[in-house]
Amino acid sequence: MYDRFLGGKDNYEADRAAAAEALRLNPDAARCARENRAFLGRAVRFVAKAGVRQFLDVGTGFLSMGNVHEIAQSVHGDARMVYVDYDPVVVQHGRAMLATDERTEMLEEDLREPGRILEQAAGVLDFGRPVCVLLVACLHFVTATEDPYQIVKRLMRSTAPGSFLVISHVIETPKTNAAAAAYRGASAPVLRTETQVGRMFTAAGVELVEPGLVRVPSWRPDLDHALAEEDAARVDFLGGVGRKP
Repeated sequence: MYDRFLGGKDNYEADRAAAAEALRLNPDAARCARENRAFLGRAVRFVAKAGVRQFLDVGTGFLSMGNVHEIAQSVHGDARMVYVDYDPVVVQHGRAMLATDERTEMLEEDLREPGRILEQAAGVLDFGRPVCVLLVACLHFVTATEDPYQIVKRLMRSTAPGSFLVISHVIETPKTNAAAAAYRGASAPVLRTETQVGRMFTAAGVELVEPGLVRVPSWRPDLDHALAEEDAARVDFLGGVGRKP
């Protein structure tokens, strides 16, 4: 569905039908996906310019344009990247795209198994040096029972000081409650409050960089601030970047 909202071609009829229903229930659903993707790009560029050359993107989804490794390597040609997804079709697709990039790898692992992810990623990344861990638009598919706070804590505990954590998460609003109905029978998102999302950074032991946890269009926007705020009013996605002291 996310790929469909972004205008991609890597989706199935069931995805297209569910995306159409989500748009019927929340006409801003596609806008949210596009703004979240734009936030990802700005966050990666910010972290790379801060000197980080290693990235771990968990819950990647289908690779398309403007991927993390492309943005990071535009800043540091030697940047190393590990993508993680639990869908074998996504992984196969990603590995085919990345076949000629020796600095980038795609792992088939589950977000809910952070220990396994870290073990496998250590074959590419040096956790003795700063790493940027990205959990973009995926933690809202982790239930309270599966404990997203413990997941972010475990992932960041293994990183060096100076590492970064990037999170985006759907926020609970009347519009998102309505749109979530389109996911029934698949992976229904767990909608959380701003306070609950903020606790993820606290659990990870990182300090939010300016402007903190905000609607994603408002996070260091490339365009005029007033226009970004106008978009933010329609985008029910929170985003933030934290640095490990």
